[in-house]
Amino acid sequence: MNQFTKEIVSALAQRQDLDIIFKDQLETAVNELLQNELSAFLGYEPYDRNGFNSGNSRNGHYTRTFNTKYGELNLTIPRDRNGEFVNHTLPAYQRRTDQLEQTIIQLYQKGITTHEIADLMEKMYGSYYTPQTVSNLTKVVNEQVEAFKNRTLSERYAVVYLDATYLPLRRDTVAKEAVHIAIGIQPNGHKEVLSYKIAPTESSSVWSEVLADLKDRGVQQTLLFVADGLVGLETAVGKYYPNAVIQQCLVHVSRNISHHVRVHDRKAVLNDFKLIHQATNKRMAEHSLANFVDHWRKRYPKVTQALLKNQKLLVFFNFPPAIRSSIYSTNLIESFNKKFKRQTKKREQFPNEESLERTLMTVILDYNDKFGRRTHKGFNLVQDTLESMF
Repeated sequence: MNQFTKEIVSALAQRQDLDIIFKDQLETAVNELLQNELSAFLGYEPYDRNGFNSGNSRNGHYTRTFNTKYGELNLTIPRDRNGEFVNHTLPAYQRRTDQLEQTIIQLYQKGITTHEIADLMEKMYGSYYTPQTVSNLTKVVNEQVEAFKNRTLSERYAVVYLDATYLPLRRDTVAKEAVHIAIGIQPNGHKEVLSYKIAPTESSSVWSEVLADLKDRGVQQTLLFVADGLVGLETAVGKYYPNAVIQQCLVHVSRNISHHVRVHDRKAVLNDFKLIHQATNKRMAEHSLANFVDHWRKRYPKVTQALLKNQKLLVFFNFPPAIRSSIYSTNLIESFNKKFKRQTKKREQFPNEESLERTLMTVILDYNDKFGRRTHKGFNLVQDTLESMF
């Protein structure tokens, strides 16, 4: 039984903290390794006569602390007289392990606040890390933000979903601002978050910026945009993707209808409206729409007239049946927005736009990693058809 084993057995018998034993042993091992590194560099052991008149020699040491999961190590870093020795045992200029940095970043990605992370680090590593220190470490995500914004996109996307969600952001005061998000599905069914913009309110001008960004980064053709009924979006789409068509989200249309009919009629009205997107083909959908208008015209003339004028209700019927259930609404992108909001639920506000972007980026990267190589439902059956539609 060696000395290390004896110390562990003794600590267990006395119910002592094993981390102290591991820390002491680790500290001893690292200091010995540093001395061995210098000996290998110089080519002789301490006090060896081979070192006389060799042109370089030991020149004392300096102290340095290094944080590990077992606690703070007190290290003596040896020096050579010529100042040429550089150790490879410890990373230069760092005071903590990469494991600590990775732990902080992972906690940050899960939406835990910097104050909570600082408290956790103190309990886990025995040292106090200020919220500012933790915040500085998490800024490594900034590099991911820039890489995401500048990456090249595919030339073709069969469908692009556009939607905005609101989150509290501090500028001078705190107010909810719109995060404009675009998610695309390629003809092979692979989907990914393509771009985003943060602005005080949702507007067609900001969506125009999003579309311009997609164009600049390589998206040359898109068959279909799915969005809610934002006024002016059609102009923006026509400017950058004149051959694309727009499907208005029928779930949003249904919600809008419910706000304009009496409560006792609401269930019947919405059930009749569902028959439109549940139709097996466009002809039957048009027939269901005509029946809806005839049935409810007298009671709700403005509702029925708005539906008759809407040229973006039945666009999804021009696409293969296998994917229609995915493209008649913005449900796909709204599920992403819900995940994003769950991630940020513990935050009462974001202190600045940079903080909001970092949190958004962790959700985007997780989403793209998870779905970027999966085939969305139905697209595996119609890839050739979609390719031929470009």
